[in-house]
Amino acid sequence: MKMTLSHSSNVRSRVALFVAACLLARAAVAASPVAITADPNSPGAAVPDRFSGLSYEMALVLPGTNGSYFFSPANKPLITMFQTLGLKVLRVGGNTADRPGINVPGPADIDSLFAFARAADVKVIFTLRLRQSNPADAVKVAKYVMDHYQPQLICFAIGNEPNVFDKTYSAYHDDLIKYMSAILAVAPDAKFGGPSTTPGKAAWVRQFAGEFAHNPHVVMVTQHDYPGGAARTATNTVSGRDRMLSTAWVKYNQKFYESIALEAMSNGLPFRLEEANSFYNGGAKDVSDTFASALWALDYQYWWASKGCDGINFHTGDTVAAGEKNTPCRYASFWTAADGYAAHPIAYAVKAFNLGANGRIVPVKITANTDNINLTAYGVLAPDGSLYVTLINKEHDSGAHDAAVTINTGDSRPGGYIMRLTSPRGDVAATSGTTLGDGAIADDGSWDGSWTPLATPAADGKCLLDLPATSAAVIRLTSK
Repeated sequence: MKMTLSHSSNVRSRVALFVAACLLARAAVAASPVAITADPNSPGAAVPDRFSGLSYEMALVLPGTNGSYFFSPANKPLITMFQTLGLKVLRVGGNTADRPGINVPGPADIDSLFAFARAADVKVIFTLRLRQSNPADAVKVAKYVMDHYQPQLICFAIGNEPNVFDKTYSAYHDDLIKYMSAILAVAPDAKFGGPSTTPGKAAWVRQFAGEFAHNPHVVMVTQHDYPGGAARTATNTVSGRDRMLSTAWVKYNQKFYESIALEAMSNGLPFRLEEANSFYNGGAKDVSDTFASALWALDYQYWWASKGCDGINFHTGDTVAAGEKNTPCRYASFWTAADGYAAHPIAYAVKAFNLGANGRIVPVKITANTDNINLTAYGVLAPDGSLYVTLINKEHDSGAHDAAVTINTGDSRPGGYIMRLTSPRGDVAATSGTTLGDGAIADDGSWDGSWTPLATPAADGKCLLDLPATSAAVIRLTSK
């Protein structure tokens, strides 16, 4: 027994020395001063209530090998997870929506899907099969959905990434008109979105937006986005994480936004990223499943929200389609666990976003950053007058800078609270151990995080706080 205690003591000593060494290594790089100005007096557009969503393969709408449904009102952990994360839109599609060897959902499958959606309080984007199908088959599904679940449906998509098999926009356009006309003949209130193409077919988005802008049955432009391209390109995990957190990916956002959104917005159509994530074909192991994905996804959501995007559906699942095959889903928000679902880092980014994004976007500028550290900032004015500022420090690995942040609000905000998003020991490569507000999301979908009072709220118009490298924080500054 004495030997066991001694061994345990030695282990604790070694762990303590390791932690101390990590802290000293971090301390060797001085915190960088960063000044941020948030203007609560100039609020812009509101973040849509339905912004946050997930995207799943259509195959999951079918019963599993045991005969039970994934999307079922009996799946309490999944319902709780959806509610905890603040999800409002469930999109079903993916390559399996158009895979000939997979059954098209029937009435019982659709009943279970929408019973789950009602229990989770989400609306549905439903993909109808286009590849090797015909309008008559689509009509059967669409009519059943419209007859029974119209209030819970946002819209239908005709085909998933139709450019893969229709090849030209004119071919897709002809198919789309045939399908829409047939569906509207039996369900005149049906709504549609499109074109739901791969990221490289932005030209289709512009053509679709220009052509259907004034069609009362087309309610949004939908598009897919994977900034990293194919997962196979992320062969070096360190450089893969570097790419994910780089300013190059932010520049990509701007270019992609200009290619897909401007035409839609100029024609009065909302645009939504109905399927998105880091790298397509399931993501990259030790890249898409690490804490780097949490920092990227938090920034990604705010970036698109600030541009007027209707919302983002992060593609997810235990497995996802990669062409004609299935592959483990490395970019998943959560995976199936023994007692529910194990939340991955990206799930914490969705939760963090929904803590701070209930309201109207306000201008936030980084006015001083002498060391040019990789930090982004966003602001939202809540309906109760509280100002939320989200900070993301994407500095990571050796030489990473902590930030000593000053937030200038221009007004007195006597109450201040912070919710930190962190990984164990600030490890950007961590695949587990993420916390938000010092709490974890449990497998049953519950979360025990909490707000911590700030030492210096903006009582004099300035709020001071530290933001360690490889972390993010949501700051709530109350108006009273």
